[in-house]
Amino acid sequence: MVNVSKPFLPAYSEYEYYLKGIWERNWLTNHGPLVNELELKLKEYLRLDHLLFLCNGTIALQVALKALDVKGEVITTPFSYVATSSSIVWEGCKPVYVDIDPASLNIDPARIEAAVSPSTTAILATHVYGNPCDIDAIDAIAKRHGLKVIYDAAHCFGTQYKGKSVYEYGDISTASFHATKLFHTIEGGAVVTRDPALLKKMSYLRNFGHETAESFAMPGINGKNSEFHAAMGLCVLKHVDEILADRERVWKTYKKALRNLKVEMPVVNPDSKSNYSYFPVIFRSEQELVKALDLLNKNYVYPRRYFFPSLNHLNYVDNRPCPVSESIAGRVICLPSYYKLAEEVIDMIARLLLRAQNN
Repeated sequence: MVNVSKPFLPAYSEYEYYLKGIWERNWLTNHGPLVNELELKLKEYLRLDHLLFLCNGTIALQVALKALDVKGEVITTPFSYVATSSSIVWEGCKPVYVDIDPASLNIDPARIEAAVSPSTTAILATHVYGNPCDIDAIDAIAKRHGLKVIYDAAHCFGTQYKGKSVYEYGDISTASFHATKLFHTIEGGAVVTRDPALLKKMSYLRNFGHETAESFAMPGINGKNSEFHAAMGLCVLKHVDEILADRERVWKTYKKALRNLKVEMPVVNPDSKSNYSYFPVIFRSEQELVKALDLLNKNYVYPRRYFFPSLNHLNYVDNRPCPVSESIAGRVICLPSYYKLAEEVIDMIARLLLRAQNN
């Protein structure tokens, strides 16, 4: 069976080393030494000033919205994972969808400005498949209208924009360290900001608002993560350069194997350095996609319709037409991509896709 993703696991002995220390200290959670070590090493690796390790990427989005005091309308993309929209709704705000650029699949800056209203307070944009948005255009619009910018950078570990980590941009960027991600902590996420005051506020928000053991700065939630998750992150981080290099190998192997397949791929931002985290292909029609998916599944290959459906069709949001997103969502799949995926398997997937298209 070939699934769309397969978590990287270090040698058990590497993880066991950290487990022994956890047992000896009997400090399982509440900002233990491994959590602090992971935060420090992530900042060093990614060359960031400020980062907070959280329990998952969805809580990271919610903390970001709360920290920026976002109210009213939030302009966002319909082409993302559901957590992007559900976090906006969860925080009592209204997602306002604008369509995506058909080349990059990211939110289209040309459409954002027309959607700004007196009730708009923020833009929440997703770097789709780790491909950076048009950051400069989005930030210029935000400055003109006094809007906050949050980037959902769940796919972006290792991605760079203009020579810096893509997490550097926006008022806050959020990360997911879920087991399916290139870098993972089993479950986990992070918030990144350049603003030390915002960092302090988010540190309160992730820990019930605690200022001291007996005083509280503000209402907060339990967004902390444990020593066990931090231990996995420390193990994976030691291998992350090797993982990134192997993802590039997988991507290039697919690219060569599928050169005769009549599909499109997203256009990568020319100012970026990719992490090669996903291999999406866009078919000419949904009928072609379904035919290919059926043949792959019959041969125990399980790609993912990601993202599907277009989020403007959720039953708890206003359904604003986004024809580009709706079209892409009906025609795109992400092919299996993970560490040490064999070239023979990639060749088999390519042959099946070509057979489905040509028969």
